[in-house]
Amino acid sequence: MKILNFSSTILKNGPALQGVAEIIACSEQSERNVAVFPALNGVEDYLIRATKLAAAAEDYPAQLQSVKDLHLGLVQELIPAREQAGIITPLQIMINDLEDVLKGVQLLREYTRRTLDLVLSFGVQMSCSLVAGYLQVCGLPAVILDARRIIRTNDYHGNAVVSREVTSKLISAHLNKENNGLPVIGGGLACAESGATTSLGKNGADYTASLLAEALNAGCIEIWTDEDGVMSADLAYVKEAFIIPELNYQEAMELAYFGAKILHPRTMIPAVEGNIPIQICNVNKPGERGTLISSRAADWPYDIRGIASFSGAALVNIEGGGMIGIPGIAARVFSALAGAEVNIMMISQASSEHSICLVFSQDEADRALRALTGELDPELKNGSIRKFEMLKDLVVGAVIGENMRGTPGISGKVFSSLGRAGVNVLAIAQGSSERNISFVIGKRDQAAALKTIHNTFLTGEL
Repeated sequence: MKILNFSSTILKNGPALQGVAEIIACSEQSERNVAVFPALNGVEDYLIRATKLAAAAEDYPAQLQSVKDLHLGLVQELIPAREQAGIITPLQIMINDLEDVLKGVQLLREYTRRTLDLVLSFGVQMSCSLVAGYLQVCGLPAVILDARRIIRTNDYHGNAVVSREVTSKLISAHLNKENNGLPVIGGGLACAESGATTSLGKNGADYTASLLAEALNAGCIEIWTDEDGVMSADLAYVKEAFIIPELNYQEAMELAYFGAKILHPRTMIPAVEGNIPIQICNVNKPGERGTLISSRAADWPYDIRGIASFSGAALVNIEGGGMIGIPGIAARVFSALAGAEVNIMMISQASSEHSICLVFSQDEADRALRALTGELDPELKNGSIRKFEMLKDLVVGAVIGENMRGTPGISGKVFSSLGRAGVNVLAIAQGSSERNISFVIGKRDQAAALKTIHNTFLTGEL
């Protein structure tokens, strides 16, 4: 069995859906599959805007009409006229229900994560309804299974935590049956024990695929996207970048965390624990290999596997002589940021205990600064901690690879190359695993940094 997961970016027009059907048809000839689909490309943005406009008592119907036009336009393009009614009717019912929800949002002036989860669920349901109907017309035995019946979470909306044990049992109960067709399941959609609709957050469809694969002991997860695979660096900055044919799970998680176009690290955990390979494939080049992620990658001739970078970062430096030898300062800092729901991407601390450097998304910078100022107000007032220094428009770069472990001189080569390129490094961090060296630089140095490191370590296409 394989789990076929199709990216939202490829679900955008008739030819793309025809390509999806061809991929599924070829795969169905050899084994039983499960297909995972998120909302159509662009639909989530329309729905978010519609919800915000409705909550502000502004004109939202245009956004809703765009969602309707996209789905019904694809039906008219792909489905023979005599069979359109059977697909249009359920879509129209969902559109009417969505309109009722948005009217309620407008009346209550309510824009919450719970509300947004419910609104976004319509996009996923409509995508599955359309795709399943089209697959049936193509002669494929597609059967919709609402993900809310099989994936259980807590009540944290927007990025719910999955109850893995309960979810695994539900998946097995519903899908470990013979002759139940090709299950079509909405990616990223889930349900809390209370019955409320929840979502699995960023890359939720990938997480859905991973949960399904673990519960069903699948042989492989195929992620179908419009990318050729995982690149050795961002092509926007390094034109010499090439496809990495294989990665191990740890390398993939590190690259993903620091911005590579790949699965979100959290979404991989069920597949990692189940030792299930993940194949990244380009829907436009179905015969090409792409990138395979597994427990053991093939031998690699270079010291590093790849370079990733995340722009839009901010850095705050907490510094002061009053921190030296005082227990609990770091715990208070981390607790304050956790309470403000700020995700710390990187930490660097001087051995003298004189300073702590924290890096997080720029979107969270103001919230982080308020939390830190509130928690450390006594120390700021008595001068034991200096006024916080906040830097924005930064980039976090990461050099990653299994071959870095136990290899002398990697750090020296990284920072020597950055120095030769005139790149100023603001902060550095390296984990004990030795497979990641991270650094913070200014946005203007991003291209130079990635190019020089790529040229230093990765020369020539494999």
